[in-house]
Amino acid sequence: MRLWKSAWSAAVIIPVAFLGVFFLYPTLSMLTLGVWDGRADFSVLREVLTTPNTWKVVWQTLYQAALGTAGAILLGVPGAYVLYRITFPGQKAARALATIPFVLPTVVVGVAFRALLGRGGPLEFLGFDETLTAVVLALIYFNYAVVVRTVGNMWQSLDPRAVQAARTLGASKGRAFLTVTLPQLAPAIASAGAIVFLFCSTSYGLIRTLGSPGYGTLETEIWRQAQSYLDVRTAAILSILQVVIVIITLLVSERLSRKAATRLNLRSRHVTPISTGDIPVVALTATVILTLISTPILTLVVRSLQVGGEWSFENYRLLATPGQGFAGGATVTEAIGNSLSIGLEATIIALLIGIPLSLVLSRNVRGPLQTGQSILSGAILLPLGVSAVTVGFGFSIALDSPPLDLRNSPLLIPIAQAVVALPLVVRSLTPTLQAIAPGRREAAATLGASPWRVLATVDGPFLLRGIGVAIGFAFATSLGEFGATSFLARPDTQTLPVIIVRLLGRPGEHNYGMAMAGAVVLAFLAATIMAVAEAARKDPQ
Repeated sequence: MRLWKSAWSAAVIIPVAFLGVFFLYPTLSMLTLGVWDGRADFSVLREVLTTPNTWKVVWQTLYQAALGTAGAILLGVPGAYVLYRITFPGQKAARALATIPFVLPTVVVGVAFRALLGRGGPLEFLGFDETLTAVVLALIYFNYAVVVRTVGNMWQSLDPRAVQAARTLGASKGRAFLTVTLPQLAPAIASAGAIVFLFCSTSYGLIRTLGSPGYGTLETEIWRQAQSYLDVRTAAILSILQVVIVIITLLVSERLSRKAATRLNLRSRHVTPISTGDIPVVALTATVILTLISTPILTLVVRSLQVGGEWSFENYRLLATPGQGFAGGATVTEAIGNSLSIGLEATIIALLIGIPLSLVLSRNVRGPLQTGQSILSGAILLPLGVSAVTVGFGFSIALDSPPLDLRNSPLLIPIAQAVVALPLVVRSLTPTLQAIAPGRREAAATLGASPWRVLATVDGPFLLRGIGVAIGFAFATSLGEFGATSFLARPDTQTLPVIIVRLLGRPGEHNYGMAMAGAVVLAFLAATIMAVAEAARKDPQ
């Protein structure tokens, strides 16, 4: 029994220590750098906050996030109706197509839109390459599935009788939607909007691959100040602004998500067959899926297989080289190996920390233990409230001197990526474990099972049910992670997203073609990992 209590204590202490050492300490060290230089010094803070360029960057960050959010909602709400409220042949395939963008790394999405809108692309004539318009379109593309799934699940649960009553009283279909359905969907739409706004304001990899048009965003400016100008104090002040924006968005999202959850009854599912009145909205959704969703990726694949207007595998053959104009450093194939090995290490670390923590958070406790559990549950989500750019910047500042000098450690990047992936692991495992009926553990113990046997026979099957998805989330997140890694990667440890952005930043047709081929490989790896993880998912017996 003493060993059992010690194990539960370790399941709490180790994750807390991990977050403290590898998240709170680097983040706070970096944030305080802007106002502390051996003593309190607010001169840099005043200088940064009174510089017009700072507020231009903040404005563009918020402006493009707002445009991306509005576009995703305007296109996503009709898509939610078509893909979740009505039924038609091929609906599952349409849902799968609509979800594809969200499982792709942001670097891949950015390169796909460069292939479509950039030089040599089929829509080059529009002049959208490296413009704010391209960024907004890519943000809509990336977040379309978030709105569709969030609003669709709510729409599917709504009782249709209220709308039927309104139609019986003479309301048109449009008026019934505006006066009955839309108010019911409002919490889900607002919740999805807050989440999308968060993603849009922290899409660092996407912005970098699209050329950081205009004044850039807070994240790109943080990177520029820290890496190009070596002005880490200014970068720290900008990081504080970034954290404030993200935390406010998270708080709004959490509040709206609770409202949506209180109205969502997952046990009820109301769908209707497609009718002639649905044709306009079905046509709109089909157009979005076949053009906005499918075209960028198809264009990326096609252009990666072309050199000089002719079909060729030359771009893929060149992946064995560093690219034109680069002296040394990893080749693209070596970067692929780095990404896979680092991703595997990050996944293992995230699972070693996340599985015990999920078991702790899934227990039914009362009193002070319940309060502590709630605090721990909130603390584990903190990395979601800080962008990966801030995490990487913090690592580069805080973990470069004793007693935590990890500059040359092969675990530096895996640990940073594990910090980013850990909340996703816990969020995917905890609900599955919470689904265990409260009496099952007590019944097993009553029948003479030891605590360890109860854990293995009751919790074990449910853990296996969710472990595949948790592995998929962790590995795919690590594989496509760019924000933190861009600060930490050395020439010999560059990952695939880092080297893709590097190739895009140098002139030369071969570099451009290699970037597209590398993005196709990255997309294939991420999609394959998620598909295998989902296929390995098991239901508890």
